[in-house]
Amino acid sequence: QIAFMTLTLFPIRLFFAAFMMLLAWPFAFIASMGSDEQELEKPLSWWRKIVDVLLKAIMRMMWLAGGFHWINVKGRRALPAEAAILTVAPHSSYFDAIPVTMTFASIVMKAESKDIPVWGTLIKYIRPVFVSRADQDSRRKTVEEIKRRAQSGGKWPQIMIFPEGTCTNRSCLITFKPGAFIPGVPVQPVVLRYPNKLDTITWTWQGPGAFEILWLTLCQFHNSVEIEFLPVYIPSEEERKNPVLYANNVRRVMAEALGVSVTDYTFEDCQLALAEGQLRLPSDTCLLEFAKLVRSLGLKPETLEDDLDKYAASAMKMKKEKVDLKEFSAYLEFPVSQTLESMFALFDENEDGVIDIREFVIALSVVCKPSKTLETIQLAFQLYQSESGTVTEEDLACILKTAMGVSQIDVTHLFRAVDEEEKGNITYDDFYTFAVLHPHFAEDYLYADQMGAESGLETSSLSAPNGICTDFSPDNSGDRRKPLQKKLN
Repeated sequence: QIAFMTLTLFPIRLFFAAFMMLLAWPFAFIASMGSDEQELEKPLSWWRKIVDVLLKAIMRMMWLAGGFHWINVKGRRALPAEAAILTVAPHSSYFDAIPVTMTFASIVMKAESKDIPVWGTLIKYIRPVFVSRADQDSRRKTVEEIKRRAQSGGKWPQIMIFPEGTCTNRSCLITFKPGAFIPGVPVQPVVLRYPNKLDTITWTWQGPGAFEILWLTLCQFHNSVEIEFLPVYIPSEEERKNPVLYANNVRRVMAEALGVSVTDYTFEDCQLALAEGQLRLPSDTCLLEFAKLVRSLGLKPETLEDDLDKYAASAMKMKKEKVDLKEFSAYLEFPVSQTLESMFALFDENEDGVIDIREFVIALSVVCKPSKTLETIQLAFQLYQSESGTVTEEDLACILKTAMGVSQIDVTHLFRAVDEEEKGNITYDDFYTFAVLHPHFAEDYLYADQMGAESGLETSSLSAPNGICTDFSPDNSGDRRKPLQKKLN
């Protein structure tokens, strides 16, 4: 079928879809000229209403060319005065633009998108909220703009937001980002379904690329999509004050409508699990729990590098001294809380009430820089090395089991391979030279024994279809309610 469609219908569909987009461009360009915020807050003029209808018709013809012969819509779309924000999930593909072109609701987009030829003009027509990567304060400005529009009493067009923040494979709903819920206004949940026999729609950070997805989808005789507008969700007073609670409750409602589970993991967690460093994290690593606890404390791993240097400097002064929970609290400058206690428990492997602070620093380095394995190991050597600048096999075992988030690991083969002169200790330079010559040292010397078939474990590189790694299966959610320990169960 693919071979036949590639030679016959695919080029016709691709040409027709591109033609429809080009046809829409002049209408969007003319309608966008001279428009400003004051004009948007007024009712549409008669000629703009005509342009609006024409553009929606052209966009519908574009999707028709792609094999979406009919779009099944359930429920009633709320008016802007009833719900200023539409929250859409699951987000799994660029075909999720279908409800955007049907409603012409505003969306949140990268500022660079407006410079894309043709597509940028169509984007500007729906007056999106642009996010600039170059502006360090962009996230705060984006939230403020969403809040301003949402609280305008229906004067602005509705804003359509995909709160997951990334594409997933629709097997569950990951943690919603709170941006859509910070304004504290009613939202209308919208759920998407693609009930096709063969899934050519899903586009995640692993699996088929963008063009392959387009090619396979256009090679299908028919593509089904369902858009269901759920009842407007009106937040309680508590939810207005707590956007995270609001987001979680809306996610639960949407998950029930979809018949899927929820998972508390985020896109950032999967980035950590699938990081392309020289150390691949095992599927049951407790570093995923650690990353969640770091965020729960209000710390953002992506902005923690300066704090990491401070924590490392303090740990070097403490050397091998162990600390209790109260001292750990003072070290982090955070009050004792359930979250802090859970984090402490991850490193209290012997359950004797004290931890080695160096392990915390190594784990934090992995979470902050998951792909920079050698930088983390260099930092760990600085924390563990003797006055002569060397570490023992026992020290290396401590370093690597912390960097991998496991309780036990056999580093004997690796240590002997690095310690060619059989001195009984190694320097970071020794390790670095070995790592350069053997870039796959983890697979060759660690995972071959620890992660093989006999142990029954899988590495994070063995991921489920379409990009959701095995760590994130909602079937394992019950296990995560157990006390957190630095152990593989």
